[in-house]
Amino acid sequence: MEFELKMVIVVRKDLKLSPGKMAAQVAHAAVNCALASKKRRPINFDRWYSEGQKKVVLKAQDLNELIQIKQAAEDAGLVTSLITDAGLTELPPNTTTCLGIGPAPNAEMDRITGHLGLM
Repeated sequence: MEFELKMVIVVRKDLKLSPGKMAAQVAHAAVNCALASKKRRPINFDRWYSEGQKKVVLKAQDLNELIQIKQAAEDAGLVTSLITDAGLTELPPNTTTCLGIGPAPNAEMDRITGHLGLM
């Protein structure tokens, strides 16, 4: 199967999250983006969902890079969701952990996140 759309979640590398915490934060971003996309970009959502919901998890060096990526994605008209942790376990309250983007066509996503490495 060929995937034409994907969702990208960008995680801050500098936080050194445990695997479980990272999984929870990535899940928050994926759910938020899926719900927002279903409402704002239903054609993209429906195509992405029918293809199998491809998701890629990438890394940003720090909060500054994450915010720059968010701005670039929004400037391109993509759905985004910035995730901020409540601080109940590993992190101080209001720590921004990751950013969800999309789903959107691969080429659009790659223009914004293609330079980032896999998490």
